[in-house]
Amino acid sequence: MSSHLLILPVLLPLLAGAVLLLFSGARLAWKRPINLAACVALLVVAVLLLLRATEGGAQVYVLGDWVAPFGIVLVLDRLSALMLVITAVLAIPVTLAMSAGTDRTGQNFHGLLQFQLMGLNGAFLTGDLFNLFVFFEILLIASYALLVFGGGRARVAASMHYVILNLFGSALFIIAVGLLYGVTGTLNMADMAVRIAALPAEDVALVRAAGLLLLVVFALKAALLPLGMWLPAAYASAAAPIAALFAIMSKVGLYAIFRVHGLLFGDMAGPLAGLGQSLVWWLALATMLLGILGVLGARDLRTLLAWQVIVSVGTLLAGWSLGTPEAWTAALFYMVHSTWMTAALFLIAGVVVARRGEARDSFMVDARIASPVVGLAFLAGAVALAGIPPLSGFVGKALLLQAAGFSGDMTIFWVLMLCSGLAGLLAFSRAGTSLFWRGPVAEVAAEQPPMPLMPALLLLVLSVLLVAGGGPILDYLAATADAMLQPADMIRAVLGDRYLPGGA
Repeated sequence: MSSHLLILPVLLPLLAGAVLLLFSGARLAWKRPINLAACVALLVVAVLLLLRATEGGAQVYVLGDWVAPFGIVLVLDRLSALMLVITAVLAIPVTLAMSAGTDRTGQNFHGLLQFQLMGLNGAFLTGDLFNLFVFFEILLIASYALLVFGGGRARVAASMHYVILNLFGSALFIIAVGLLYGVTGTLNMADMAVRIAALPAEDVALVRAAGLLLLVVFALKAALLPLGMWLPAAYASAAAPIAALFAIMSKVGLYAIFRVHGLLFGDMAGPLAGLGQSLVWWLALATMLLGILGVLGARDLRTLLAWQVIVSVGTLLAGWSLGTPEAWTAALFYMVHSTWMTAALFLIAGVVVARRGEARDSFMVDARIASPVVGLAFLAGAVALAGIPPLSGFVGKALLLQAAGFSGDMTIFWVLMLCSGLAGLLAFSRAGTSLFWRGPVAEVAAEQPPMPLMPALLLLVLSVLLVAGGGPILDYLAATADAMLQPADMIRAVLGDRYLPGGA
């Protein structure tokens, strides 16, 4: 059993969120430092756990000392540690941006942020399928409230679609969990993987149906076509710091596909091995195409960024569908890059809205921002997201193309990857022209809440660091991909040798 450090990513935001909501009437001058301190502490814990994960092998925390598969376990491996760090890094600039004044437009942002972090971290750490559902619900409930933060007709309408679709997804999730429990008699994912590998022939069809239901649920949360049409309106209408935080939300669905389907329906799953991968491949390519068209047709910066998220979802799931260590390594690198850079540009979009007056972030009105620093920050973020050298987007795309090769169906993937870069370049050029070049200098109302640029700059620096530290980072991600494709060590850590087929 691991030390209690492993439960802190769930416990810290739970306690901080409870304190912040308990004293919801307190002044923001008290809430802001409490929230920021909790986020910094969470980052420290996440980094420590990442260092522990590099030692190799999964580490297990048994709640209540009930040994798996009968009790609830948290599992730390390279993948979950990576996701914890991505989330903790993102939380700090989001908190700084919101604390500049936007948090005055609504209640309980700081407490809700902590509960969202709790749900995210719990989903990344849990080794139990039902508790994955529970943590999904926690983060979704928090996201419902955060999405309508500040009010407004567009946000309420987008949140209604978001809530309804996710409630539908939750219903499918619990049905799939019930089917799998009914057949395998367990909810522990490691134990379930072992039992699926030894499944009687008469149960294969039922487990296949349950696995495909889970894939639908995770695809909905990841915004894979045709289940992702809720995302552009939801992300484009949210307050800029909330949209930046939501950059990790679609990655939760992607993580669940990597984790659950990689574990339950990996190579050891017999006739169920690779369940849904070929279907996801073609849907991922279609998602990329839809995202490209959306990027080209966007009329404001936040909508452009929302469609860019759709492109990244298709790109990542195409990488997952390839099913090779090289492709998964590249996909993980691209996941880190796209999460942080999308969040950075959403924060820059908040700066644009705050400094552009009535024109906001629309490309239909020429009203330039007379700030070279903001313009250069936008340029850096655009270069990174479009995949132009020398920033991290280029590295991620190059790795994915190298892993795919150039033959057969891969030709379509190459074309779409190159088109996504070209579309991003054209769309961001158009955006930069409208926002920073043409027209008179924008006039801003005195009552407009400020939006600092520094939080976005903190994230943009990470694009450079991802390239500068590319060697060690790729080594870590390669080891992560290998462990995901060979889950025997994780199963052994959770259940012990006697549970593995043949005692391996």
